[in-house]
Amino acid sequence: MCNLYNVTTSREAVLQFTRAFRDKAGWNQPSLDVYPGYQAPVVRVGEDGQREIASLTWGMPSPPAFVKNYDPGVTNIRNVSSPHWRRWLGPTSRCVVPFTSFAEPDPARKVEGGRVPNAWFAGNEERPLMFFAGFWTPWKGVRKVRDGEREYELFGFLTTTPNEIVSPIHQKAMPAILTTPEEIDLWLTAPWEEAKHLQRPLPGNMLVIVDPPAKPQDQKEPSLL
Repeated sequence: MCNLYNVTTSREAVLQFTRAFRDKAGWNQPSLDVYPGYQAPVVRVGEDGQREIASLTWGMPSPPAFVKNYDPGVTNIRNVSSPHWRRWLGPTSRCVVPFTSFAEPDPARKVEGGRVPNAWFAGNEERPLMFFAGFWTPWKGVRKVRDGEREYELFGFLTTTPNEIVSPIHQKAMPAILTTPEEIDLWLTAPWEEAKHLQRPLPGNMLVIVDPPAKPQDQKEPSLL
């Protein structure tokens, strides 16, 4: 399960790649590590039909059976046949999530008594701009107990069978990744029957293992309690 990714790119590059019309997020960080519960830039179609960059919180609403006094959210979505997720399959609830590398825990590298280190993946050593196929929704509820009930705009992204680069480290899933403007167009505009084939693993020759990105300054993992 991907619960950490990095965005090292420019707002202008995202606008150009996705043909977005405006940036409502005010995002311009040179490097951003994104954890569950963080706000991060996504590209969606706005109410006026124009594409826009917006800042949303990572973690879609959980199925009711898994919610108690707060809902930390679901970051990765695989079973799109579930009634819980079917409501968001249409193009108005889809978004694309920019990234330049993503992490998966690598148990084989764990040191006794320490945390499981991450393996990082990118399109190549230069870490080109790529996108997760995502979903988004407005939501009202409790994300953190100390904050109480609030209104949010949430996002998560689609996962699929891992390819030969990811599977030795994470055997269950990898993100569904979009790499061309044509795939972005299809994901943001097409009916589900036309877009659903994008839930597929990226070919192995389009992904490599890379060093961890330089640590962004003044970032900490969020506390959900």
